[in-house]
Order: sequence, then structure tokens, then C-alpha cells
Amino acid sequence: MLIVLKLLGSIALLIFGMKLMSEALQKMAGPQLRRLLGAMTTNRFSGVATGALVTVAVQSSAATTVMTVSFVNAALLTLSQAISVIMGANIGTTMSAWIMSAGFSFNIANVVWPVFLVGIVLIQTGKYRYFGDFLFGLSFLLFALGMLKATGVEMDLASRPAVVSFFASFKTNYGTILLFLLIGTILTAMVQSSAALMAITMVLCATGAISIYQGIALVMGENIGTTVTANLAALSANTQARRTAMAHLLFNVFGVVWVLIFFFPFVRMVCGVVDLDPAAGEQDPTKLSFALATFHTFFNVINTAVLIWFIPQIEKLVCLIIKPKIEEQEDEFRLQYIRGGLMKTPEISVLQAQKEIDLFGEKMQRLFGLVVELYNTQDDQSFDKLFERIQKGEDVSDRMENEIGKYLGDVGTAHLSDDTKLQIRAMMRVIGELESVGDSCFNLARIMRRKRENKVWFEDALNDGILQMFSLVDEALAQMMDTFHSSPESRSIAPSLEIEGRINAQRDNLKRQNMANLDKNAYSYELGSVLNDLAAECEMTGDYIINVVQSVCGGKTV
Repeated sequence: MLIVLKLLGSIALLIFGMKLMSEALQKMAGPQLRRLLGAMTTNRFSGVATGALVTVAVQSSAATTVMTVSFVNAALLTLSQAISVIMGANIGTTMSAWIMSAGFSFNIANVVWPVFLVGIVLIQTGKYRYFGDFLFGLSFLLFALGMLKATGVEMDLASRPAVVSFFASFKTNYGTILLFLLIGTILTAMVQSSAALMAITMVLCATGAISIYQGIALVMGENIGTTVTANLAALSANTQARRTAMAHLLFNVFGVVWVLIFFFPFVRMVCGVVDLDPAAGEQDPTKLSFALATFHTFFNVINTAVLIWFIPQIEKLVCLIIKPKIEEQEDEFRLQYIRGGLMKTPEISVLQAQKEIDLFGEKMQRLFGLVVELYNTQDDQSFDKLFERIQKGEDVSDRMENEIGKYLGDVGTAHLSDDTKLQIRAMMRVIGELESVGDSCFNLARIMRRKRENKVWFEDALNDGILQMFSLVDEALAQMMDTFHSSPESRSIAPSLEIEGRINAQRDNLKRQNMANLDKNAYSYELGSVLNDLAAECEMTGDYIINVVQSVCGGKTV
């Protein structure tokens, strides 16, 4: 029982170490990784290279794949680009297998304790705490590998007749290979860590419990089981994201199928590379671990080399398999980029929210356009229909603020870099101000309805003044969207402040005209009240817009 607990504890520590490493690296290089994925996927080959590079950096193919699904969900990557990145992620993840095999070839205890010491010192200093987190995670991973190796020796499965006879009952044939492939798939899907299962496989092979053929069958199953993570993450995502996760599954299944066809000669070839005789009895544990890592590398590299030429066909196939959900076609009020549940990489979840905020801004710009159209509408029936649309638009703005705000709140509970935390705070302010723009649009519509019900009509000069005010607000909204779409380093609040100054000047001008006309009894108090309310509400809308731009620009001023 103690040995079993040591084994389970070592596996748990290994998974925890991998998780710490991955999260620390994402915090250190999160923005750079986002730019890398977006910029280096111009063709299928650069996409593969990018996927491999990012996976080597974060030491988690699951993180890269889920990150890629997030990008597709946020419309930052196309489906074909994402497929090439996932192919590269499969190559990059082979580095984990080599780390595992190296851990079985020397005494890890010689390096674990110094790394622990350096890691905890960096964490305490604060300045390099993310690098310290990475070293701490690496220490746990190496320590877990050492524990697994020691536990494997302690188990001494090869000298236990019951264990030997049990595994010996599995003949080296396709039936046994398929069985172990299925076991590897199920265990990896349950644990959601192919690295952990790779370490277990190496222990079983090194102790002589299973043959190299059975170990390689488990590795093949691990390649299928690891796709479950991305498919689970994509369940609540949009259609393209679900197709991306499905492409990952198809890619690995195809690889398993062709390897099964050439299984025995392929395994003999791999073993020949590391000078291992697969038919021999007692084997060198180091060579066995290297054989598994070599197979994992050959499997993914050859699979990518074959399928990279068929990315358009893979794209068509997943589009045939996964159709758009009915609600995605019919529910116009459903958020487009955010679906219930966070992606496994919180840093990347921020991108989804940002894309949704961009859409929020576009909706508010169109809503104000309806307000201007309502002002110019003469027909009662058309007026009522437009008013109802504006009212629904204001309701949509409330729902968008609530849903994006809840999503950002959930993201904010995760372990995030300081820059990302500041970004989330700014985004929270932006959605609040955008919702206020929606409220102002509805307030303007209600003032216009009051104007219509009380049969208040403006003379040409006043009418032109209000239309000029509308034009300035519309210009402010357009400038706000330009700020959204520009790169962070090129953003400036100066153009928006200039428009805001003109809005305030126009409001003051209309107020002065109104007071002068009321003093002269040029028109009724009711007309003056409507004019004043329209000008004031437009100026208020301009204030909300400038607040949005200030938040997007990071509070920068001229």
C-alpha cells in the first residue's frame, strides 16, 4: 500500500510541477506568445514552427492547443492556421518525453535541491517571482521523476511472478497492441496529462513489467487521450473553435492508424536508432526510456510531414463533421466570442473578452446611428419600430455588460500577471462606460418620443444645431473604434479629446441660444426643455465615450 501511495503521490507531484511550469512561463511570456501566435502563422510551415516553439516554451501541448482554440474562438486565427499550429504543438510536446527519459538516466537528486533553493529565493525577492515559480515547478517535476524511478525500483515488478505471468499472458500481437492503446487513451483522458502517463509508461518498461511493444502502444493511446483536453475546452466555444479541437483529434487518430499498419517494423526501426533489441529479455532501462521518447518524436514528426500538405482537406472534413449550432444562427443577443466557461489559459481568455468588447463598441455605434435615424423619421409607424429597436439595443447593452463583466470577474480569480490584472480593470471600466452609452441612446430616444407626443418642432437653425451635435457624437464613436482597432503603442487620446472639446462647445452654444430665445419668448418652455435635454444627453454620451478611450489608452493624456 505504501508503494502504491508513493506512486500516486509522485504522479500527482509530476502533474503539479508541469502545471506550475506552464503557468509561470505563460505569465512571463503571455503577451509575447499571443503576438507570436498571431504574427507567425502566415503559412502552414510557419504555423507548425510557431506551434512547436510555443509548446517547447510552455512545456505543455495541452496549453498550446487550448490557447489556439481560444484564438480561433476570438477570431484571431483562422481554422487552417490553427490546424498548422496544433501540428507544431504535437512536435513540441516531444520535448517533455525527452525530459522524462533524461530523468531516468541520472540521479536527479543532485540537481533538485539547488533548483528548489534558487526558485524559493527568486519567489521571495518578488522581482523575478515568475522565473522562481518556473524553477519551483521544474524542481517538483524532477523530484517526482526521481520518486517515480525509485518507486519503480522498489516495486521490482520483474521479480514478482504474479505480475510477470499477468503481462506475459498478453501475447505480442495486434489484439494486445489495441488493448494497451485503449488503456493509454482512457488513462490520459482521465488524468489530462500525457506527460504523467509517459512517465508511468517509462517506469513500467524500465521495471520489466511490460514490453517495449506494449509501452509504445500506451504512448500511442496517450496521443489520442491528450486531445480530450482541447475538446473539453471547446465544448462551450463557437463552431470554429470546436472544429479546431476536432482537427487535433483527427490528426492524432490518423497517425495512430498508419503506425498500426506498419507497427512491428516501425518499432524495430525506432529501437534500432537507440541500439535496443525489442525481442531481448532483460533490457537497459535508460535505452527503454530513450526508445519511448524516440518513438514519440518520430510519430509526431512523420505525421506532421505527411498531413501538412492536406490542411485544406482536414479543414473541409471537420467542417462536415461539426455543423454550426442552431442558437449561433438564430440568437442575435448571444455573445459571439465568449461562451460559458473559461479556457484553460486565463491569460488568453482576456483576448476573448477584448474581442467581445470590440463588438460591444460596434453595437453601440450602430445603436447611436438608429437614434439619429429616429430623429429624422416622420412616419409614426416607422418611428415606433425604430424606438422599439433602440429599446432592445439598450437591453442588449445591459446583457453584454453583465455577461462580459461576469466573465472578466471569473478570469480575475485566476493566477495572472500584474499587467493582465491592470488590463482586466481597464476592461471592466470600458464595459461600464459602453453600457452607459447604450443608456444615453435610449434616453435620447425617449426625449424624441416626448418631443413627438407634445408636438414640439424645431426651426431650421435649432434643428441644424442638434444635427451638428449628433454628427460630433458619431465622430467621437468612430474615433473610439479606431482606438480599439489600433496597436497599443500607437493609441492616443488626443483626437478624442479634440472631438470632446467640440461637443462641449456645441452644447454650450445651444444652451446660450436656448436661454436667449426663452428670454425673448421666441418659443415655448416645453420646446426649450426638449432642446436642452437633447444637447445635455449628447454631451453626456460624449463624456462616456472619452472615458472609454481613456481606459483603452491606459489613462494617457495629451
